Amino acid sequence: MGNHLSTCTFCGVGCGIYLETRGGEITGVYPSMSSPANLGRICVRGWHVHEVASSPDRLRTPLIRKNNTLTPATFEEAYDLIAKRLSEIKNQYGPDSIGFLDSARCGNEDGYLLQKFARSVIGTNNIDQGTSFFRAATIEVLRSMLGIAAATSPISDIFSSKAIILNNIDIGQQLPTIGGAIIRAKLAGTKLIVVGERRHRLTEHADIFLNTKPGAEGYLYAAMAKIIIDRGLIDFDFISSRCKKYEEFLKNIQSFDLLFAARHCDIDASLIEQAALMYADNKPGMLLFGAGAEDIGADALSAMVNLALLTGNIGKPGAGILPLAEHNNTQGGCDMGVIPQYLPGYVSVSDAIGRAPIEKRWKTAVPQKPGLDSTGMFGASSPLKALWLDRHNPIVSASYKDAGDMLKKMDFVVLQNLFMTKTADHADIVLPVAAYGEEDVTFTSTERRIQHAVKAIDPPKGLTSAWRQVAEVACRMGAQWSYDSIEDVLREIASIVPDYSGVTLENISRDYGRQWPCTLDHPMGTPLLFSKPKPGHSFYFSAVHFAPLKETVDKDYPFVLSFGHSLYYWHQNTLIRHSETLKREYGILLLDYPEGFVEINDEDAKKLSVRDTQAIQLVSAGGVAKTHARVTPEVRSGTVFVPFFIQDVMRSIGRESSTGHDIKTLVRIEKAG
Repeated sequence: MGNHLSTCTFCGVGCGIYLETRGGEITGVYPSMSSPANLGRICVRGWHVHEVASSPDRLRTPLIRKNNTLTPATFEEAYDLIAKRLSEIKNQYGPDSIGFLDSARCGNEDGYLLQKFARSVIGTNNIDQGTSFFRAATIEVLRSMLGIAAATSPISDIFSSKAIILNNIDIGQQLPTIGGAIIRAKLAGTKLIVVGERRHRLTEHADIFLNTKPGAEGYLYAAMAKIIIDRGLIDFDFISSRCKKYEEFLKNIQSFDLLFAARHCDIDASLIEQAALMYADNKPGMLLFGAGAEDIGADALSAMVNLALLTGNIGKPGAGILPLAEHNNTQGGCDMGVIPQYLPGYVSVSDAIGRAPIEKRWKTAVPQKPGLDSTGMFGASSPLKALWLDRHNPIVSASYKDAGDMLKKMDFVVLQNLFMTKTADHADIVLPVAAYGEEDVTFTSTERRIQHAVKAIDPPKGLTSAWRQVAEVACRMGAQWSYDSIEDVLREIASIVPDYSGVTLENISRDYGRQWPCTLDHPMGTPLLFSKPKPGHSFYFSAVHFAPLKETVDKDYPFVLSFGHSLYYWHQNTLIRHSETLKREYGILLLDYPEGFVEINDEDAKKLSVRDTQAIQLVSAGGVAKTHARVTPEVRSGTVFVPFFIQDVMRSIGRESSTGHDIKTLVRIEKAG
């Protein structure tokens, strides 16, 4: 029997846990009392994360499609065929005919070597995490305004904050450990302002709930900024010493009107004013938001960062901006360059000077044109002939409404996974991989914490890490790669990613990991960013450019369609489906809604004489989708909330926009015949 300190891999929090082992199996989990990310608390997913590896449905041998049937094969046969087919497709159609999708669940080593393979062996920047719609706005806005695309503060700073703004994320469901920390901070006196179009558990604890129209948060935060300026509550010393473009921002926002914003948000102006004063008067303050396009657009995020800069809430304990990544390695994947426009360390693919050290280390030139992101790979005009997916299952996501049709058109599809999935039905080769607890791998959590997920038991005979499989294929295609261990990969990452230069397996295995920048000069890591001004570094305000919203509803289509997460991955997630406990816990709603649901406000349902669980159809100008109604006060009146797993709604009627202040799809509700 053994106990192995590790990190949970179900979400971006990175909770410290111990894996209990007996007889070559992981038999249980319990939380670390000292881990700063969770302090002895874990959610239901963490308690049962070990059940996935012991699932009897695990794949244990490679599968190759022969005569339209997936047939068992050896790893050598699979590697040889992958190398042969990718070489043929590259030679016939060019390198940009091949794409790579790495799940945000994959480790840093997996993502690093897959993107290196794409760029240095194939010669394409068609590499993405498969979650580009989750964090595209986050990266661009934070890099342009703060100079870094990551959380400025550790999760533990929640307890030092005097005011928290939580933007449009059901954190109690998606990141329960952080949700619990916010509630405990609130009970200790922290002011809580919740912004969003849906009610959830944290709204019941909020001092102020700003129940906005979908896509209107940008107007809200601009109005709050205007109030803070007009009341003279800005931190002038911080702005004058550390910020640029303030005068441009100030000139622009002078014409912004509170009543204009209140009308567009459909929130009482006095409530917006109360929220602005609460945030400005209670320092330090934190801004937390879901790092996803379905949660916040670029305009709204820019307006949020403006608030933090106006009040000097950057670089101080208890202050800062915390993008909340719900996938366990969204941050790490971005750091590793699993992005079509950035190399490892956020070096633009078009930056010749920045590329040079990477090309020297890789001993090859890398392509300079940004590649396709995940949505582009599945778009109607996608040029892809081949696709490599590492633990990615696009078939079950409504965000890729045509994924099945696109995969059918591919000449060649490779899938690495622990289990058979709906995506595997379209694969030409399926490679089984080692599971959590069966390999040494690193992850970088939502607070920039690089942690070691330990190997507690041996994987089933023949199974290896996904990064080793990538290396095997690379060598068969002529690459001179030699990685014998995780340390070899980390050593290379440290040599080309400055913020990881102090990362070694020995270093991050202490003190529950290190938060980057973890450099040779600062090997202990950096929990709080920007605590001291850096010569030559400035923050940048972003001018407000909000045009009046167009009328979003009419008599024919009186409801706005809104997409998002109803429960964390709900019943479609591959890992949850292979844990008996979690499948039961997250499948409870299936008892009432076996075919899925859309959420309708109870007052709206009453007016339409629609009852809970009733079959309905959503009608837009572009089509009709049949589903069932979940009647609830959680969703805002005038809005129909569609969980991401409801593919038929996306496929049938789509949506015009999911971000910013653009008009979303408009629908009417009819009873199904």
